[in-house]
Amino acid sequence: MILAVFACLGFFASATPTPAGTNQLDDGYRAMYNLDFGGAHEAFAGWERQQPADPFGPASDAAAYLFSEFERLKVLRSEFFAQDKSFLGAPKLKADPAVKALFENALNRSHSLSEEMLKQGKTPERAMFASVVCMALRADYLAMIEKENWQALNEIKDARTRAEALMAKDPSLKDGYLSVGVENYLLSQKGAPVRMFLRLTGAQTDKATGIQKLKIVAAEGHYFKPYAKILLAIAAVRDNDRAGAAQLMTDLAHEFPGNGLFKDEVKKLTCSVNC
Repeated sequence: MILAVFACLGFFASATPTPAGTNQLDDGYRAMYNLDFGGAHEAFAGWERQQPADPFGPASDAAAYLFSEFERLKVLRSEFFAQDKSFLGAPKLKADPAVKALFENALNRSHSLSEEMLKQGKTPERAMFASVVCMALRADYLAMIEKENWQALNEIKDARTRAEALMAKDPSLKDGYLSVGVENYLLSQKGAPVRMFLRLTGAQTDKATGIQKLKIVAAEGHYFKPYAKILLAIAAVRDNDRAGAAQLMTDLAHEFPGNGLFKDEVKKLTCSVNC
């Protein structure tokens, strides 16, 4: 019922600066968006070796496992979202148990490091944002793969509340708008009675707000800027703006030439406009 939690995949990745002289996080995310998941895990493992106390290393590793499942299960394809029967009512997907175990292990490592960082009183914002990231990743897995939508909604509301508190301290952290954008946009796709009920539970359901926040991340975000563009393209497809969706996917295809998903989407969307 509630695939609102699709996104917020780590929306606070840039909440604190990364240590100078390293770029393995950037390398890992670039590999992930190019569908080079082995390369992504290698880069994130390198970051963990260099920064063993940083909870964002294993959180990023968890993100790569989640994206690998999204790709294997064809979740991030425009046709998956073009029809309500797929977008809002698809059955539970067949998860890979080995990947799920690795995903959970990475989340647990991140949680332990966050707890230790908070206990020692070191960089609490870094620990807090890593916790928010992990909550968002778990919510994504619950909603998009296991279809445990109410559990996912509870996770995402908690994550969004914590993210908003952190962003109130520093509005320049543009990746933070991702969770707000996704929750608002995706829940806005439900009928009016359901939206009213969801608002009573504390959810946010305004479509215009959702699109606005996603555009901020797509223009000014960092690690999850490409993800915001994917979501905006999906929104454009659902609004029958295939030309707009094709432009977003064309930009992504140029930036990440190793990702066949982007190339395939460009062909389909371009043909739907011109053929």
